[in-house]
Amino acid sequence: MLGLLAGVAFLTAASSSSAAEASSATATTPEAKPRPRVGLVLSGGGARGYAHLGVLQYLEKLHVPVDYIAATSMGALVGGLYATGISAEDLENCLSQTNLSDIAFDRNERAKLPQSQREDDFQYPISIAAGYDDGKLKLAPGLVQGNNLLTLLQNWTAQLPANISFERLPIPFRAVATDLGKGTEVILERGSLPRAMRASMAVPGLFAPYAIDGRTLVDGGLVSNLPVQEARDMGADVIIAVNIATPLQDPANLQSPTAVAQQMVGILIQQNVKAQKALLGKDDVLIEPELAGMSFTDFARGKDGVNAGWNAAQKQSARLTELSLPPAQWQAYLAARQTGAVLAHDTRVDAIEIKTTGRIPAAYVRSRLSVKEGDVYDADKINQQLSQLATNGDFNALTQEIVEKDGRNVLLIDAEEKSWGPQYLLFGLGLSNNFNGRGGVNLQIGHRYPWINQSGLEWRNDLVLGNNRASLHSELRQPILGTSGIYLSPYVDLNRRYVDIYLDGSDAKASPATQYRIDTYTAGVDLGMPLARLGEVRLGVNYQHNKYTPTYNLSDPSFGSLYDTAQSNQPVARARLTIDQLDDPLFPRKGYYLFAEAHRGFGKEDDRYSDAQFKSLWAFSHDRNTVNVALEAASNLSSNNPGPGFFLGGFQRLSAYAADQFYGNYLLYSRLTYLRDLNDFALPGLRNPVLGTSLEAGNVWQSRSAMGDGPYRKSVSMFLGGSSPVGPLYFGAALGDQGVWNVYLQLGRVF
Repeated sequence: MLGLLAGVAFLTAASSSSAAEASSATATTPEAKPRPRVGLVLSGGGARGYAHLGVLQYLEKLHVPVDYIAATSMGALVGGLYATGISAEDLENCLSQTNLSDIAFDRNERAKLPQSQREDDFQYPISIAAGYDDGKLKLAPGLVQGNNLLTLLQNWTAQLPANISFERLPIPFRAVATDLGKGTEVILERGSLPRAMRASMAVPGLFAPYAIDGRTLVDGGLVSNLPVQEARDMGADVIIAVNIATPLQDPANLQSPTAVAQQMVGILIQQNVKAQKALLGKDDVLIEPELAGMSFTDFARGKDGVNAGWNAAQKQSARLTELSLPPAQWQAYLAARQTGAVLAHDTRVDAIEIKTTGRIPAAYVRSRLSVKEGDVYDADKINQQLSQLATNGDFNALTQEIVEKDGRNVLLIDAEEKSWGPQYLLFGLGLSNNFNGRGGVNLQIGHRYPWINQSGLEWRNDLVLGNNRASLHSELRQPILGTSGIYLSPYVDLNRRYVDIYLDGSDAKASPATQYRIDTYTAGVDLGMPLARLGEVRLGVNYQHNKYTPTYNLSDPSFGSLYDTAQSNQPVARARLTIDQLDDPLFPRKGYYLFAEAHRGFGKEDDRYSDAQFKSLWAFSHDRNTVNVALEAASNLSSNNPGPGFFLGGFQRLSAYAADQFYGNYLLYSRLTYLRDLNDFALPGLRNPVLGTSLEAGNVWQSRSAMGDGPYRKSVSMFLGGSSPVGPLYFGAALGDQGVWNVYLQLGRVF
């Protein structure tokens, strides 16, 4: 939308001269000397950069022209977009309609991710981007790759050619970056404007470095966060400098190595800002908005930043008024600012060139794009398709631009594979403690090896190591039938689990009567079929071996052992449906999740069994309040064999009772949970803290005729929760029937 507005404005003008030249000409008469050329300098500061919009709005209110812009980091984003001819008001409107927090941190709408990605972020909440290659563990060069930001900038500047001089923009522009290899200042003055803005914003350790013309670039704030000299070199007679850099913190508040590292970067920035301030003369204007309490990442407080910028500029109104233009000259300046190098509205794509790195073939990228040679260039549509492709998790960056080569318009697609591959590691951690000595700890490690062949074969491994559970799931996923998303998946699953067995009537503090070791070994093959981006269906066959062994036993002289060893072997047909449309896998505020699975056994009559189970979750929110509704049902479908059965009990499955305390062939369970956001409270180590309460009811039955007739066990709980660096964390207490109670600490989703 923003690019369209700017493009329309550009196309209404006939002149191709720069705004600086035109505005100078209109302000000059035979009787008056030329007006001073104004250079605007915008510093970096993350979300604090919203203050730049307030300053720009106040300058436009006073009719103060801007002839040159030199900027760094967030200042480069605001300044670069303003340099394309967009008004300050239009710029704020478009930014206010965009969740810059999600854009800046590459958060995609979860419902649009492929099912494999949703599976992984549900199971592995520790957000460490790690890989493995040639015997070495590798990490991503930044917490954020900046794909969404670059796509947004490309959409907003789609009317510009990709290989232009920034001198030809409506307002001549320069962006400052830092050469990571040499530690020197890099002035970006031609090429792709969105790439230049992206490189200038590559905050070390947060945003991944960005390569342009063979140089690896990071945030320009390291060398020149307030590039006064650059604006002077461009030809400015008067400088308006806006400094929004984050101030240094009190050393007493630096409680982590990361905080100390950020403070060190802040010191470097403070030093170069001080040096640039010293270059300001008596005719220049320094504006420093008061942004106390607004951090580098407070994008939700954008309006506060805009107001702070306006107020700070207003305090300089006497000096700024001296630079304002009369109404007629201001209108002439605005008309001149609408000129510049733009693509024709009907620009057609004459050729398509796709460059890929790594093992992913260019044909794979080409198959995901609908654009063809001869089509009208539609940047927004191409970016949407590339963004959809990026959600597959294969690429570090996917960019597009159109350039002129030998008189032809060539669409260039750059698909950069992740630099920390080709094999990737995922991590999860689970801890369950009822403070009765029978808690559990699980470590989860995932391994993903995509693109083993040119058709996209992937090897997926999931390992769980814990005191009550150990398992290994290994499968191959081979895409078939072209771009349909259908795949063939042979797999093996090895699982050992220890389950406590309680006597009827036991409460959460009771000791188990025995403990069973359950060994399950499965080998099979599935056909996987995506349901658009809703989820997937898997149909297949496998062969199962199950063995149940009591780890300690009780005996009676009259009856012998009370707990028997049992085992079974059978071929099984399986059908599984998964639909996951939750907005967040940890604390969902909206969406739904459905899971259904059925097994049909074909073993010997004494061994075979069949069963089915269903799970669901719905999430609804209003303001800071969220309600989750969960339902679960399971049934043995065999008439001659009880089968493995189902367990109920433990955290969020009758929280007042011990984990897996109840066992039966038939199960019904429901839960109603209310969550209240506590974002106004700072809880150490927790993101998005919540206060919650849940009402639960359910039970298990041994016979089909008794299923659903009751009695139902009940539980009510209160808890404090939030997203920790290693997964969802809950601490709470639960009360059940007849005074049964439990206190629990739960980390992760593995129990």
